[in-house]
Amino acid sequence: MGRIMVVGAGFSGAVIGRTLAEAGWHVNIVDARDHVAGNCHTRRDPETGVMVHVYGPHIFHTDDAEVWDFVNRFGTFLPFRNQVKTTLRGNVFSLPVNLHTINQFYGRAMRPDEARAFIETQADISITEPQTFEDQALRFVGRDLYDAFFKGYTQKQWGCPPADLPASILKRLPLRFNYDDNYFAHRFQGMPEHGYTAVVERVLDHPNMSVSLGTRFARSDAKDFDHVFYSGPLDGWFDYDLGRLGYRTLDFESFRYDGDWQGCAVMNYPEVEVPFTRITEHKHFAPWEAHSGSILYREFSRECGPDDIPYYPIRQVRERALLGDYARKATAERGVTFVGRLGTYRYLDMDVTIREALDCARRFLGDPSRMPAFAVPPL
Repeated sequence: MGRIMVVGAGFSGAVIGRTLAEAGWHVNIVDARDHVAGNCHTRRDPETGVMVHVYGPHIFHTDDAEVWDFVNRFGTFLPFRNQVKTTLRGNVFSLPVNLHTINQFYGRAMRPDEARAFIETQADISITEPQTFEDQALRFVGRDLYDAFFKGYTQKQWGCPPADLPASILKRLPLRFNYDDNYFAHRFQGMPEHGYTAVVERVLDHPNMSVSLGTRFARSDAKDFDHVFYSGPLDGWFDYDLGRLGYRTLDFESFRYDGDWQGCAVMNYPEVEVPFTRITEHKHFAPWEAHSGSILYREFSRECGPDDIPYYPIRQVRERALLGDYARKATAERGVTFVGRLGTYRYLDMDVTIREALDCARRFLGDPSRMPAFAVPPL
């Protein structure tokens, strides 16, 4: 069999590499960082013993049974419910917006049907086809809840007014008329008992796989391999010759506390006057562990520069046009498939990343000569 190169040792690269290795291919994996697992990387804080999500928290949630079974092959995932809180005007509310949030915010004690009817009176029903984030929010929850919980947080997260963002972003934020405060509604939800890095290390542990960390891969190196699966930045493959695709990045201000700082894993701060978007207390992401000390992150969002870690693709009008140009260049390449969050310039949850990686590897095994440029088209 020929030589395979996988660029990136996050979930995309690890899953593709493992699937091909189990089928008998020899797979080389490189990553520019000095660790595996990409932005899911976890490590123990030496001072508190807490398992830290180094690049911000990742909660595994999916309805895909095969993906759930796959990750559990390589680590035990223990139950975890993401119950987000938000501090607003000196009060603490539950997110996503649910019946408790609504009743607390308005000082009422409404039943589900009463709350539903009440919110409809607050909603702007003149908006029949929401085009922007602001339109979508005003149509679903009305001005008061939008201004309180969504407007400021979104402006801080994306660095622009919500009226400039597409409506599709808000589809990730549900509105509930019961007291369910679980942020996700998927069948399978959990956290790896020993962190994500341990899981990815086990995925990569196969005799047909070799892993080189702290190693950069250049486009010119592709000639030495029969096929390359590339999970790095799409524009980076072409040395940014058309310009850089826009991303938001995150800065983390860490601090420690002798005790329990906030009593939950995630506390949002939606007021625009507060410079950070949220505080995450990492010991609460592993509720089966006991730690007297605590380590927390204040999270700040800003525009991504050339030397920053890209987190969220912006995908507004300028970026979509540039993405189209890069996608056309990519389809002219031979022997390379662009995969994952950076390779396809899309926001992807972990379960979708793994599903796409499994499907991509299986397609290659079916007929290597017919591999497309993208695991999933970015446009």
